[in-house]
Amino acid sequence: MMQWEKLLASGRFDPTKKKSTVHDSFRSEFEIDYDRIIFSAPFRNLQDKTQVFPLPEHDFVHTRLTHSLEVSSVGRSLGKSVGEYLVDKYPDLFEIGIHSSDIGAIVAAAALTHDIGNPPFGHAGEEAISDFFKHHPYGIVWQGQVKPVEWTDLCNFEGNAQGFRMLVAHNNGLKLSYATLASFTKYPRPAQVFERDKKRRSQKKFGFFADQIQDYAHLSKVLGLGKSSPECWSRHPLAFLVEAADDICYSIIDLEDGCTLGLVSFEQSRDLMVEILRERFKPEKLEKYTTQTQKLAILRAMTIGKLVEECVIAFCQKEEEMLTGDFDQALTEIIPSAAALSKISDLSVQKIYRSKPVLEKEAAGFQVLEGLLEVFSMALNHKFYQTELYSGRDKSILRLLPEDFPLEGWGEHVNPYPMLRALIDFISGMTDKYALALYRKVKGISLPGA
Repeated sequence: MMQWEKLLASGRFDPTKKKSTVHDSFRSEFEIDYDRIIFSAPFRNLQDKTQVFPLPEHDFVHTRLTHSLEVSSVGRSLGKSVGEYLVDKYPDLFEIGIHSSDIGAIVAAAALTHDIGNPPFGHAGEEAISDFFKHHPYGIVWQGQVKPVEWTDLCNFEGNAQGFRMLVAHNNGLKLSYATLASFTKYPRPAQVFERDKKRRSQKKFGFFADQIQDYAHLSKVLGLGKSSPECWSRHPLAFLVEAADDICYSIIDLEDGCTLGLVSFEQSRDLMVEILRERFKPEKLEKYTTQTQKLAILRAMTIGKLVEECVIAFCQKEEEMLTGDFDQALTEIIPSAAALSKISDLSVQKIYRSKPVLEKEAAGFQVLEGLLEVFSMALNHKFYQTELYSGRDKSILRLLPEDFPLEGWGEHVNPYPMLRALIDFISGMTDKYALALYRKVKGISLPGA
């Protein structure tokens, strides 16, 4: 059984040392996590990664950056409310210096990073990277060079696993706390498992690639995380709150964006949120606001507040089962408003996620990312494995890779998996605009400076 004193232990991720801490008289260790993330380059890049919609000229819709900030805000509210319950229930937490604000800070920091591993063009980008290795000749060519477990990684790009990789990378300077990293990891398992338990939410996707398994094993040992099977760990309980914050925000705010862009009527949006608000909805108060934007904003705020309350209650009810690893569902699936959220999800799929602007963006994403992977993968393959085909064009392409890209030491008898991971790091870390601009240049569609 997991113990809160250990789950919230101080210390920063560093597999080379037993314990690493940062001392600051003004900020807690977990507040430092939040600040480091805010100032990091990968987080800044989220400002030019679309959440669902391409960015229109006039109406505001959410980018990955604004979405992440909102999820973090909701996560902080969830964490602080749960923290008050935990500190009251477990007095030893207070004795070791843990306050409700610390738990709020952990969830806020983890929620801030929840999309940090997402590639350009959202989920279409994930599929495009996966499909390149599954189906493209210059993707398939690597299969015989890597281990089966590594090939499973390459054919199943996962933004959550890419995020974990970025957060533990030695070259980004983040060095986050163990508690924040574990709370970030909603799916504590590798890509290749003997048999996935479909009843366990934490096994729906995977949370780290083959070369990060030992990193997560180290983290789990420090925090005392349990295992749900020989290959899969149980979630850190605070990961349920990070997931709930994301579920609440994308359900309600995607609906708001869909309404703003005219894909869903105001009346439909209002009625769906009223199903959650129930007796709290006062039509006469809503009529005091003159514009649709104002009415949507107040409905959204009230609805999110109600869902936060329900998720806090659900967490407190299931907290002991989380510690034993027996509870493994999304909190938003067991709250009183679960059916109403399901209706919103169904409508969003029908009217928003399959709308023409979204589908056009996804189609562009497939074209752009496949094209970038093709030219770089081909050049790398020609340089190190089919050397007779290595050309001047390949040389020019490879000069476009980052300065710290590992371009030495590969060859016929060397496993290229680390090199391919570095290539995916480069492409998945791009913003939408940069990916499109680079694609046009390497394909000769536009000239530099044009």
